[in-house]
Amino acid sequence: MYSERVSRLAGAVVWTNSPSRDGVGRVLPDGCMDLLWNDGRLLVAGPDTRAYVNDEGTGAWAGVRFYPGTAPALLGVPAYELRDRRVELADIRPAAEVRRLTASVRAAADPATGLEEVAHRWAASTEPPDPLLRRLVAALGSGRPVAATTDELGLGARQLHRRSLHAFGYGPKTLARVLRLQRALALARAEVPFADTAARAGFADQAHLARDVREFTGVPLGVLLGGRSG
Repeated sequence: MYSERVSRLAGAVVWTNSPSRDGVGRVLPDGCMDLLWNDGRLLVAGPDTRAYVNDEGTGAWAGVRFYPGTAPALLGVPAYELRDRRVELADIRPAAEVRRLTASVRAAADPATGLEEVAHRWAASTEPPDPLLRRLVAALGSGRPVAATTDELGLGARQLHRRSLHAFGYGPKTLARVLRLQRALALARAEVPFADTAARAGFADQAHLARDVREFTGVPLGVLLGGRSG
């Protein structure tokens, strides 16, 4: 069973997932990075450009999902180095620090609370997130075109691309597509017809939506939604 709550860390979400049976879980691209706990291990989920298929069984997971663009500063590693990867925290942070953090999560009331405390301590010891990145996410998340958003932020296209690679793991055009996908999924899950979902989310037509869903998730939209046909 999956559950989530708003974190006290700005923009973040704390979540837990305890699969009820063995099977395949599909984690979809959302522009975010996560700090994870599973089977006594601390891991980091990098930004995805395709669905991550987890077939590791029924072990319980907990995580903190960071607001898009904020995790690299906390982790001390650019997002593009973790794109489409799941890595042990010890691969990117000092081993002694990871041992201390692992012990603190174990000692917490529950792993999710422990992870949130780790994330909060990191945030307290780093510079605040770049407000420009939040403006970029908000603009693209609302469907603003990349070119218009670049002009509004007062950045050149190359500069914005470099900053996006560091913060999100990919360029602003890919970020815009990922956020558009999430808009469409939210509409489709609310039982908006697929054709209306495509139009409202910013796709050229339903066929365009179908292509993007299959590219990013690996399955058709109907399959993703449990067999719904439209």
